[in-house]
Parts: sequence; C-alpha cells; structure tokens
Amino acid sequence: MRPAIKVGLSTASVYPLKTEAAFEYAANLGYDGVELMVWAEAVSQDIDAIAAMSKRYGVPVLSVHAPCLLITQRVWGANPITKLARSVRAAEQLGAQTVVVHPPFRWQRRYAEGFSDQVAELESGSDVLVAVENMFPFRADRFFGAGPTSIERMRKRGGTPGPGISAFAPSYDPLDGGHAHYTLDLSHTATAGTDALDMAARMGEGLAHLHLCDGSGASYDEHLVPGRGTQPTAEVCEMLAASDFAGHVILEVTTSGARSGAEREALLTESLQFARTHLLR
Repeated sequence: MRPAIKVGLSTASVYPLKTEAAFEYAANLGYDGVELMVWAEAVSQDIDAIAAMSKRYGVPVLSVHAPCLLITQRVWGANPITKLARSVRAAEQLGAQTVVVHPPFRWQRRYAEGFSDQVAELESGSDVLVAVENMFPFRADRFFGAGPTSIERMRKRGGTPGPGISAFAPSYDPLDGGHAHYTLDLSHTATAGTDALDMAARMGEGLAHLHLCDGSGASYDEHLVPGRGTQPTAEVCEMLAASDFAGHVILEVTTSGARSGAEREALLTESLQFARTHLLR
C-alpha cells in the first residue's frame, strides 16, 4: 500500500493574519504541515524563527514558496537569481521537500535567460525539488469589467478583452520551459482558462506539487475552497491518489473574507476534509 499523500496549509491561506497563525491552524486542525510563503512579513523571511516555530507547534515545513510575486519583488533583495538560490537553502534548512517558484517576468531579462539552467543547477546540487508553477495571463477585463460598456471603454484605452497577455517568459505555461518538476495550481488554471487535467497529464511524472484550490474562471486569481468553483479538483486529487505521486498537496485558499476566527477555521476544515476525502489511496 502506498503511503498517504501529505496535505499542508499554505501560510498565505490565513492572510491577513500572520505566519504563526497558519502553524497554529495547521496544528489544531490536523494538517500534515505548512508551505511557507516568503513575503513582506519579517518573520516569514527569518528562517531561524520559522524553524523554531515549526518545532514549537510540531508542524513541519513541507515546502517553501519563493518570494517571486509582484508584491515581494524587494523581499530578500532585488536580484531574483539570488532569491531563488536562497529559497533552496531555506528549504534545506527547514527540511522541506519543494521550492515553488513562478516563471520569470518578461522584464527580468537576465533572470529569464538563465532560469531553466539555474533551476537545473540548483536541483543537481540539492535534494530539494524546484517546482515551477503554472500562471495565467493578465486580462484587460480584470481592470475594466466584462460588460459591453466596459469592453468598449477598454478598447478605447487600447486594451483587448479575451485571453489577455502573458507577463511571464517564455510564457505562463511552465512546460514551455522544459523543467524537471512542476507545481500545478488549480486557481491559476481557472483564471487562464487552461484544462487542468490536460496540464496535469502533460506534466506527467514532473508533477511534484499541487496547490489545491478552485476558481470560477474569473479574470483574477480567486483561490476558492476546493469544490466551490469549476475546476476538476476532485478528479485531479483522485488521479494523484491512483498514481505514484510522491509530492505534497497544499491548500492555498483565500480566507481573507472570513468575518471571524470560527468562519476561517470552518473554511480551512472544509478544505482539509475535501483533500483527505479525494486523496484516499
């Protein structure tokens, strides 16, 4: 019998609460660990502090999300090459299996030109997997709305409704970079209008990490509780459970709209129960 797939909680899932709250929720609700999102909060950048927190709550760090979001461009410095290497070192220190990283932005030309080689080099010198995540295009209707009047206004300003443009190099589809390992994010497939099952199949044995969440196909990244959107969340989980998948499944869901601690806890409990139900081996 294959071992159970570990289910973790992204520290981003408790925003606007701080990183420690994710460890506390994970411990209380029975998650197998957390994914550390390195971002503006100082403690998330302090790996010694995170290691101590992990020990205090008895919750391991399963993965590290590199600071590669638009809002984290200055976290750990401005050089994305250095930041990715530092993320791998952090994962090694914390005993995490995976570093999640986005494809480079197009304007990060030097980083983009050497990205595939850097990822391969980092993996060759470490047991940590660098799993490149699928992203989505930026759509004009995100900023102007999607109604007829909004679309006409968008065109007058030079925008175009529809699929949008990619801010990533070579594209928002990580398979265009020919990497060894990938992260599949089911909110990003919804926003991109990508077939999640097809993408999982194309990733094949390179699929090393899952961000379990959902989306309705809106022009922005929703990160809904799995089962509340249009994505084949159950089917993807069941496919992984039936395979030799040896990675982790991380709940990266939005709870910022929760009106109380009890409501946030209910969302995180529902997410965990969904994962455990559909990941049975």
